[in-house]
Amino acid sequence: MPPAKTATLPLLAAAATMILWASAFIVIRSAGAHYSPGAMALGRLAVGATALTLVASFRPRRLPRGRPLLLVIVYGVLWFGIYAVLVNAAEHHLDAGTTALVINVGPILIAVLAGLYLKEGFPRGLMIGLVVAFAGVATIAAATSTGRHDTTGVLLALGAAALYAVGVLLQKQALDFVDPFTATWLGCVAGAVACLPFAPALVDEVRAAPGSATLGVVYLGVFPTAIAFATWAHALKRMSAGTLSSSSYLVPGLAVLMSWLLLDEAPAPLALVGGALCLTGVALTSLLQISGNKSPEPLDSPRPV
Repeated sequence: MPPAKTATLPLLAAAATMILWASAFIVIRSAGAHYSPGAMALGRLAVGATALTLVASFRPRRLPRGRPLLLVIVYGVLWFGIYAVLVNAAEHHLDAGTTALVINVGPILIAVLAGLYLKEGFPRGLMIGLVVAFAGVATIAAATSTGRHDTTGVLLALGAAALYAVGVLLQKQALDFVDPFTATWLGCVAGAVACLPFAPALVDEVRAAPGSATLGVVYLGVFPTAIAFATWAHALKRMSAGTLSSSSYLVPGLAVLMSWLLLDEAPAPLALVGGALCLTGVALTSLLQISGNKSPEPLDSPRPV
């Protein structure tokens, strides 16, 4: 494959992931009124696992064994499964802006842990970019916050951020042995199995919920789950965990923009400023590639692109 195409594909995969994850916030806002946190997580993962299994049936595949399989199962349970439940539950206690602010501690945790344990180092551009992008998320949170928050919600969101960080680091290690599609497919199945205790609630809520809410859950399963996690894994296979996770700071700004375009919810000027800061922070993380990063490269992955 030509070098230019090799460098471009992970960036396109990351961009697709962020757009689809941002769209999830809009759908969760409406579907969450009719589905409880656990039932929504199970419904989303069940749809995603089904879609990925259908694709897997037409693909040659080599299933992982031993430690690689254990890594996939663990991050599937923690990140795909429990993380989704915690995020859904946090939004019952916090407004969307505060939830986004707390959860976006995750990329900072990933950058620090990846620098320490995956030997990715601490490139100056990445560290500065993370600070600027987090300031952008904080600005968006200040602009959109309704003041609805409590300790339970903050703890739930912090737990989700920690699981996000641990899940990404485990997946990065698993991708040394497992292809991105298989890693996504089996991780989603593991997450769905972990959420099976919510099956009775899901059955009851499907019967009571309007069709539009159920279609929203189906959308969440196919697009922000099956497709977005597959494109994320493709990008993570070829990028450092710290650099890729910093791109998730685009999600709050994209969600504000989508709400403006699709729901006619004009954002506050301060939210636009926050979105611009997020874009600036993510752009700064790429400067180490443009200027020729002299920091230590990952020992177990190709050069970040």
